[in-house]
Amino acid sequence: MIPTSTSHGTDAPQVAAGRAGRSGALRAAGPVILVATALVVMVWALVYGGGAAPLAIGDPGPLVRWGLPTARLFVNLSAAGMAGALVTALFTLRAGEREFDIALDAASVSAAVFTISAAATGFLTFLDAFDPAISAGPEFGAQLGRFLVETELGRTWLITTVAGAALTVLTFAVRSWTATFFVAILALAALVPMGTQGHSGAEKDHNEAVIALVLHMLAAAVWLGGLVLMVLVRPALGRTASATALGRYSSIALVAFIVVAISGTVRAVIGLRTWEAVLSPYGLILSVKIVAIVALGCLGAWYRRRLIAHLDEEASSRGFWRLIALELALMGAASGAAVGLALTPPPAASTAPVTPTPAERLTGAPVPPELVPVDWITAWNIDLLWALLAGFAAFFYLAGVWRMHRRGDGWPVYRTVVWLAGLALLVWVTGGVVNVYQDYLFSMHMVGHMLLTMAIPMLLVAGAPVTLAARAVRKRDDGTRGGREWILWAVHSPVARVLTNPFVAAGLFIGSLWVFYFTDLFRWSLYDHLGHEWMTAHFLITGYLFVLTLIGIDPVAYRLPYPGRLLLLIGIMAMHAFFGIAIMSQSGLMVAEWFGSMARTWGATPLEDQYTGGGVAWSVGEIPTLILAVTVAIQWSRSDARDQRRRDRHADRTGDAELQAYNARLAALAERDARTGG
Repeated sequence: MIPTSTSHGTDAPQVAAGRAGRSGALRAAGPVILVATALVVMVWALVYGGGAAPLAIGDPGPLVRWGLPTARLFVNLSAAGMAGALVTALFTLRAGEREFDIALDAASVSAAVFTISAAATGFLTFLDAFDPAISAGPEFGAQLGRFLVETELGRTWLITTVAGAALTVLTFAVRSWTATFFVAILALAALVPMGTQGHSGAEKDHNEAVIALVLHMLAAAVWLGGLVLMVLVRPALGRTASATALGRYSSIALVAFIVVAISGTVRAVIGLRTWEAVLSPYGLILSVKIVAIVALGCLGAWYRRRLIAHLDEEASSRGFWRLIALELALMGAASGAAVGLALTPPPAASTAPVTPTPAERLTGAPVPPELVPVDWITAWNIDLLWALLAGFAAFFYLAGVWRMHRRGDGWPVYRTVVWLAGLALLVWVTGGVVNVYQDYLFSMHMVGHMLLTMAIPMLLVAGAPVTLAARAVRKRDDGTRGGREWILWAVHSPVARVLTNPFVAAGLFIGSLWVFYFTDLFRWSLYDHLGHEWMTAHFLITGYLFVLTLIGIDPVAYRLPYPGRLLLLIGIMAMHAFFGIAIMSQSGLMVAEWFGSMARTWGATPLEDQYTGGGVAWSVGEIPTLILAVTVAIQWSRSDARDQRRRDRHADRTGDAELQAYNARLAALAERDARTGG
């Protein structure tokens, strides 16, 4: 693409050369600014916070003390260049063009650096943890192998390194939309194991800290990597196309900034439990990171509102790219401070050490007080992941409704109400009394499960989000893909056609109940918070797919006729009841080492509570199913009424021509019979 120019005559080549020179200088200097600033701030944070100070016993030496944080810094920066470039390219660039290839090449180089840095981090972590005598003998290799295979920390870095190596090859090999989409998912997933190691499992609020850290890492990677990509593809896009791409990237950056700010706040509150801790080295390093992130947010708001629309102007273009250089420096400062924080111990609480109870060893928190009616409203333990997802889902839905209203199109009010009600119920299930007590009461766990699989999907499906997105989100006509294009691609993909088949959706819905509760998946969801989050997502999605095939208006490949839907629903109701009875019939305790070790002093015994949970699955779980059956029957009745009105309108238009022709044919047959008989 040729950059737009307002110069004339012989000055045009010099102006174009000047623009190319500035763009090329920023392209070369941008990563240098980022890395240099990150290294400077990291060194300061380690010196000030004591993260690289020699240990009194078992000190691994200066090479490990300084090499480990440096390797982790390059892991973080290269992870951003890998994941952020892929995500930003999918939403801002066009596949098959030079700028898209540049994005994938940048992701491939970043993945290679990520692989090497992850391997170095794993090796240095091994040296830091065990301080072995380095040698070429088999003993050292065996010890390293056991660390990588048998310890959770070693497995984390082994998986991360292998994932990085795979991503290095994949980002170099793929160039299509679909392949890049799945590689981007893999790149984001490769960052999750690192987040699980960023907080001690023995500390209070371990689960909240893990989720906050994972979200923080993912959002920061997309934000930082996208900005670097915008610098790299600037020469290939030209000025006008750069303004368009930057406008789209700024929307991604805004979402990432919100996630980074909220998750960082949660993580800071967990690390700093008192106001006095703010003045500790940990608190001051954290303050540097906060100042950098707030400044980044202000810069983003400034160039989104004021500068992007004027990038065609020479003065605005020069000022904008100076702001980009400053933003890279601030991101480097935040990245360096983050590495320093990871190695700086948070201020210790002043309370005297106590022996943890069995419940605290298992869940990280003491047994809550006895459940009373008021707790159904007042007991809260917010799950940050689902609160953020619900918040964004509500905002974008309301934005779509508002956009349709502004252009004069209508959208049913009841659909907006049920969508917001479904999201509110989701937040309550994942962060209210259900989340507070489900680790201690099997019956409460089953209440949450029934709501996730039946009640919440009914409300969300009735909101028809895909139909709203298809009508409200602007269609792109430049060959790139935005939210509308990706949503419609997902809805009409072969995978979606299989998953929304009524029999497949019903099989996943009812089959996952039996598989989950009668295998070790249930145990995994209790012991591992990521397993718990997977459980929530799985049951919510399978319930949504099943309800969608029954009563949804969003597009699916095939829906059963109404009699078939009712028959399928009756069969699901029967199998659902059998599941509840199977739980009630258990003579032993499910996951006995968990629910039998809580040492509750109130409420029913664990086995009695399990029996109650089976009753919940059998009785309470059938209520949404009955509502579904009534809804299907009402839709069937309305469908028949619509068909009758359509036939009546057709008869009015044609003057009952079909009926008259039919009567004439009957009369002709009667006349022929009369002649034959005579």
